[in-house]
Amino acid sequence: MTPSPRTNRRSIAAGAIGNMLEWYDFAIYGYFAAQIGRTFFSSEDHVSQILAAFGIFAVGYLMRPLGGALIGYIGDRFGRPVALTLSITAMVVPTFLVGVLPGYHTLGIAAPVILTGLRMLQGLSVGGECPTSVVFLYEHAPPGRRGLCAAIAFCGSNAGILLGSATGGLVAALMTPDELDRWGWRIPFVVGLAIGVIGYFLRRHLSEPAPAAAAVRSPLVEVVRDHRPLLLWLAGVSVFGAVGFYLMFVYVVSWLQLADKIAPANALGINTFCMMGMIPIILATGWLSDKVGGRPLLAVTFVLGLIGAYPLLWLMHHQSLAMIVVGQLGFVVLVGLFFGALGGAMVEAAPPQVRCSATALGYNITFGIAGGLSPLVATWLVYRTGNDLSPAYMIMAAAFVSLLAMLLYRGRTSAA
Repeated sequence: MTPSPRTNRRSIAAGAIGNMLEWYDFAIYGYFAAQIGRTFFSSEDHVSQILAAFGIFAVGYLMRPLGGALIGYIGDRFGRPVALTLSITAMVVPTFLVGVLPGYHTLGIAAPVILTGLRMLQGLSVGGECPTSVVFLYEHAPPGRRGLCAAIAFCGSNAGILLGSATGGLVAALMTPDELDRWGWRIPFVVGLAIGVIGYFLRRHLSEPAPAAAAVRSPLVEVVRDHRPLLLWLAGVSVFGAVGFYLMFVYVVSWLQLADKIAPANALGINTFCMMGMIPIILATGWLSDKVGGRPLLAVTFVLGLIGAYPLLWLMHHQSLAMIVVGQLGFVVLVGLFFGALGGAMVEAAPPQVRCSATALGYNITFGIAGGLSPLVATWLVYRTGNDLSPAYMIMAAAFVSLLAMLLYRGRTSAA
């Protein structure tokens, strides 16, 4: 039975809004990495503290493939809404607990240990959330609008990160640096509890029968045994987005403070302003992918990333706020093109009975490893080489890997 237009609108809105709320919770950790480092670790070396904070950030991301496998399995076996409700539930409590967790001076070594456990649970949640919401929105879209609706899921992710950046910027602007370090950074995490509860109820009231074309074997087993080229392709094309996004819209807030000596409030403000331009680019690219296909758009994006990453980061390495904004807006275009084309291309490449498992596992292998480690590697690379522009080489390498994956893979090009 074809869903009514009203049902379609409600399902699409709930999927996108829930994704937005979840990514607000996860993103604010990256924005307050410096403050978290000083709260939960004993070293007086600021670089070491940031490395430790991003290390725990990376541990959370390394849980993403496991979370993708678990929640993807649930999505294929029991229905997409069940999986989406579970994923957002697993985010609410850990987010709140990060905001109220005492620091190193109170709990000693237990503080970073508990923080690591909370980030691991959040990593499980995020691992299933984004790919499953992409599949959910794609499947609820009318023909000719599937690429656009899949892109809406990434708009939800972007809006959530934008909300986290805006909240962090507001908190930073209203407080002194000392207040921000001591307790101000905790406010967005506590607020995340209320936001997460809203997301839970939005997801809980979705209804959808379990997929009719269920896999005979476990969906995860079927993917690993029968669709390994697809998994490798999904992982390969995701490298550019994982490295590019987490360097230029999470790590960059710390990079601007360390490399350009930009105040925390200004760094967050620049990031928030630039990310506002990504949503229309994602939507426009999603619409265009329904006309020309997602794969050609991805290939063009990778070429642009390969030749444009260094000059764009060079623009950002100046005291001029105008030049910084222009450089980051260039990355907004590149990353917006990527996510606008990615959703439809991923889902249409996967067989319906294993869509959640295939997309969640392939996507999260890369985002869990390359995405989670990128801020940590970039921080270490800048420190060891003394070259503030070295993260550009990471983005260029990622673009090359994704372009190679795009050129080598020949597989499914249409899906019901």
